This record gives sequence, structure tokens and C-alpha cells, in this order.
Amino acid sequence: MNISTFNDLETFSSQDLGKPEMGINNLTQAQEKQEYIIKDILPEDEEMTHFLFSLGCFKGESITLVSIISDSYVIIVKDARYSIGSDLAELILI
Repeated sequence: MNISTFNDLETFSSQDLGKPEMGINNLTQAQEKQEYIIKDILPEDEEMTHFLFSLGCFKGESITLVSIISDSYVIIVKDARYSIGSDLAELILI
């Protein structure tokens, strides 16, 4: 890499980390009481993906993280409140 290429690189502060525009984040990295748009659902396990779809978790749908209690994520999708585990929350990309 030459000097001109290095100087053209953008720098980011620690405050930029965790913002959706900084890259792909999953729901476990979200802030409470914030609404996000689902960018994708990771197809790790067909049964888990089908379950998320049954809750209304689709690409483009809004999702709000209400709170995190222990290993449970309380979310709102389509005006319904659900509690999901961290394993499911990791599959939801925001």
C-alpha cells in the first residue's frame, strides 16, 4: 500500500462502533429502546429461521429492542411483543 492510498482511508472513532451504517450488526449489538430495520436473517438453522419468520421477522421489517433481561431479548415486531434468546437474536441482522 502506498502513502496516498493510506491517507485516503477513513478513520472511525469508538463512538462509531455499533452503528448500523458501520457494517452488519446483529440484534445482540443493538441499544435498548431503539427501533431498527431488519437487514437480513442468517440461515443458520432452518427451524430457527422459520420460527423467526412466524414472528414476523422479515427483511425490511422494523424491530424494536425493548430490553435485555439475562439472556432474553424482549422485542416488538408488528405491534407484538416477544422474548427471544440470544441464539435467535444473533441471527437477526440490523
